[in-house]
Amino acid sequence: MSPLVRQAVAPLTLSCAGRPVARYDLRPDIGHDLAPRPCLHPVSTLGGTPVTEFAPADHVHHLGVSVAVPDVAGYNFWGGRTYVRGQGPTVLDNHGEQRHLEFKLCDPDGFVEDLEWTADGCLVLRERRTVAATQLGPEAWALDLTFTLTNPSAQELTIGSPATNGRPGAAYGGFFWRAPKEAGAPAVFTAAAEGEAAVHGRAADWLALAGDGWTLVFAGATAETRRDPWFVRTQEYPGVGSSLASDARLRIGAGDTAVRRIVTVVADGRLDRARAAALVRKAVTA
Repeated sequence: MSPLVRQAVAPLTLSCAGRPVARYDLRPDIGHDLAPRPCLHPVSTLGGTPVTEFAPADHVHHLGVSVAVPDVAGYNFWGGRTYVRGQGPTVLDNHGEQRHLEFKLCDPDGFVEDLEWTADGCLVLRERRTVAATQLGPEAWALDLTFTLTNPSAQELTIGSPATNGRPGAAYGGFFWRAPKEAGAPAVFTAAAEGEAAVHGRAADWLALAGDGWTLVFAGATAETRRDPWFVRTQEYPGVGSSLASDARLRIGAGDTAVRRIVTVVADGRLDRARAAALVRKAVTA
């Protein structure tokens, strides 16, 4: 990628092998209660099949592919209701916003972006986000997304989830991909397990979600990322995320950072375990 600083807020088109495969919207036109944030939508396979959904009726705060966290020092950067211990999901005026600052690098196949996470007029987090598209073959490409969260304050900051706030099984928050809802639920599997109940809330080197004519294979590309359990939904809606705060709140000291890197294989057709694993190996080492 060549150096380029860009201040525009118009959506970008991400290309792979000369084909448009995703649109990156810097400033979605949504309400503040949905925690506005840059997102990738639509994302498609090389064959043109869409594999994301934006603001679906069942969860209007699901915005394609994004970095979304429901509890950053008490602020909601996920959207919708906040889970409150002893009360359950509660409507609160505590939503934050992720604001694009500038691109440090920008090419058709990827970019490096600086953002700030703000709430109540205060700077809560700084973020450096890197996104790149790489072709893996005629039927697959990889979306490589790294986010670095920096605590700009002089005090320790903690990140939580509904699970750490008292709702078992709901450790969502971090990288999140909302897939299209189809007539039937997608299949989900890892190298060792299959089905939502078997893979949700567990760590695995990679996890595949396979729908009607498409497969997504998610992989943690660093040791720290691979330790995060997967948040998985297939029956209620199709979505996969990597949990920053599963059993305990994630602590970020003053001036410190938390870094995660997720590589997602986007493939035409339904992959089996062997092909999914082979494409992940190729994507992570590319």
